[in-house]
Amino acid sequence: MSKRIKRKRVILPLILIVLGALFVQSEWLGRWIYPISYVDEIKRSALEYQLDPLLIAAIIRVESNYKHEAVSPKGALGIMQIMPETAAWILEQEDFGKLTARDAGMDAQAGIRMGSWYVKELNRQFNGNLLVSLAAYNAGPGKVRQWLEKGTWEGTEQTIRDIPYGETRHYVQRVMYYYKKYQKIYETL
Repeated sequence: MSKRIKRKRVILPLILIVLGALFVQSEWLGRWIYPISYVDEIKRSALEYQLDPLLIAAIIRVESNYKHEAVSPKGALGIMQIMPETAAWILEQEDFGKLTARDAGMDAQAGIRMGSWYVKELNRQFNGNLLVSLAAYNAGPGKVRQWLEKGTWEGTEQTIRDIPYGETRHYVQRVMYYYKKYQKIYETL
């Protein structure tokens, strides 16, 4: 075998690897693989409730994958999968005008607005601890308070594996995965 053929066998795969790496790292590919829908609604609610729009987008991605009329097997409604009782409680706490609990499950803008308010409220209740707030969004704030008070979970990233509910543990991990992924791809909305 000639040196020229050997060289081609080495150079061609290297070129393909470099081109592949450039392709995978491209912004447009990332945005295609990890799209964000309802950008204007997310931005509006993020601004109103002083949240990172990419966090809201990550929660929506995990909760409903941007399906505004989604209904979970447990009865959570809409794009941010709010339980009807939670939606009713949110409406008692904050004036959302003519919005109803049913609107959270039917209208993306209403769901994003109410869900964003709830994320902000959970952040307030849990002193800005994002991981604990996300766990509370999934399992409920009362249950998460029990875990923290009993020392079942410390509320840190290093102890996520100690979250007693597998669904909640997986939920927090997935939201954080998408949040970090969105931060790399979009930087900002």
